[in-house]
Amino acid sequence: MTTQLTKLDLTQAREDIEARLVQLLPAIGNERDLVAQAMRDCTLAPGKRMRPLLLLLAARDLGCQDKAALDMACAIEMVHAASLVLDDMPCMDDAQLRRGQPTTHKRYGEDVAILAAIALLSRAFGVVAAAAGISPLVRTQLVATLANAVGMQGLVRGQFEDLREGTRPRSAEEISLTNDLKTGVLFSATLEMACLLAGADEPTRTALQGFALELGQAFQLYDDLQDNCADSAKDQGKDAGKSTLVALLGEACVRRRLTAHLQQAQGFLGQVFAEEQPISGYVRGVFRRVMG
Repeated sequence: MTTQLTKLDLTQAREDIEARLVQLLPAIGNERDLVAQAMRDCTLAPGKRMRPLLLLLAARDLGCQDKAALDMACAIEMVHAASLVLDDMPCMDDAQLRRGQPTTHKRYGEDVAILAAIALLSRAFGVVAAAAGISPLVRTQLVATLANAVGMQGLVRGQFEDLREGTRPRSAEEISLTNDLKTGVLFSATLEMACLLAGADEPTRTALQGFALELGQAFQLYDDLQDNCADSAKDQGKDAGKSTLVALLGEACVRRRLTAHLQQAQGFLGQVFAEEQPISGYVRGVFRRVMG
């Protein structure tokens, strides 16, 4: 009965996110409205929706039933989609494929891709600013959390370090720090926003930050391991010549580190949520998929 309830909750949460994204993204006025088309295509393309699902399930399991949680989840997904568009650009990773489809700049051109990414970031902050039922203090904290995740303390710094430092020999600690910035910070923002909405106490916030950072490390390692996986929905071989942990330590060692990060993430999550809660069931399912 618990498993069925978890699946039902997860299915409904995913449907809620998809439907709300459709509402929040700009409508396409005509066939020449390429920026709006690009925004919708890159955000609504089939994906795991892991970050918005984590935010929505965590907020609900922490006792927050406000509709604002759904809008925060959608804002996180817009930021994630924008980061992927920029990450794929020719001046960055020069990727041709994302989520099994041509990348945004390949489909619409570099000019439209850049504008769509900027518009998505703008829309994400607009969604946070306009969400109903949030106190002014919490709204300010939500905006600050998202801004820190995007800016020089987060995604921007991580991408810069990966581009400029990734071609030189680096220690495992240096690579892990870049991985935190590239992947962990958005997971951290996701869980922190859920905590803010629910008014969670400090021990809960600390545990969920630990969970987020371990999860971010695990998923960056998983992504690195997929670089030479033939059935991946992304370009292959993009890490050639880069100082990743796979290049430094080898696949076997990275798989062991991945397992350790997932176990530590599960331990942090277990400090907050019981096993029968929807987020716990969802995370266990994600871990099973990651470990194959």
